[in-house]
Amino acid sequence: MDLKKLVITDQQFSRRIRITEERLGFHRAASFLAHSADSWYWIGGLAALWFFGPPVWKSTVALLFVSIFLTAVLVLILKFTIRRPRPEGMWGDFYRRSDPHSFPSGHAARAALLTAIMLVQGPLWLGLLMILWTGLVNYSRIALGVHYLSDIVAGTALGLVLGWSFSLAWTLIL
Repeated sequence: MDLKKLVITDQQFSRRIRITEERLGFHRAASFLAHSADSWYWIGGLAALWFFGPPVWKSTVALLFVSIFLTAVLVLILKFTIRRPRPEGMWGDFYRRSDPHSFPSGHAARAALLTAIMLVQGPLWLGLLMILWTGLVNYSRIALGVHYLSDIVAGTALGLVLGWSFSLAWTLIL
């Protein structure tokens, strides 16, 4: 299969699994899940944990913060180099205005990054729960029409590699 056919298949598949706004309950759940991987929420939550959480968590909070920041920089460099436009759609106007490029998905990269770090650094139950969360975030990004499947696959792969690498480097540093 050549690249052009692969892109068309990716677009068609992504369009087929979209959730329309008429399915209000599913649409709201997908919207919540899609936003749950927003960097602003994670940075805010990590700042709260840094200042108000137990001191034993500070190292993990620092790892997560640095990892999220570095991943975001890498994703933006890739997005503005590749410049693949987002799918057409109405939902996610903020994303479409602030970041018109879709490849790779920053949300998928961030979710996979956090999951990989928790699988290495955190309790197993949390890592396993985050695998489920990552899958739901990834599905919601396609279902709401802000990403194609290939954006999600690339973002997830990037996040897993970076999460594992950052966890290993952090362990070696400390």
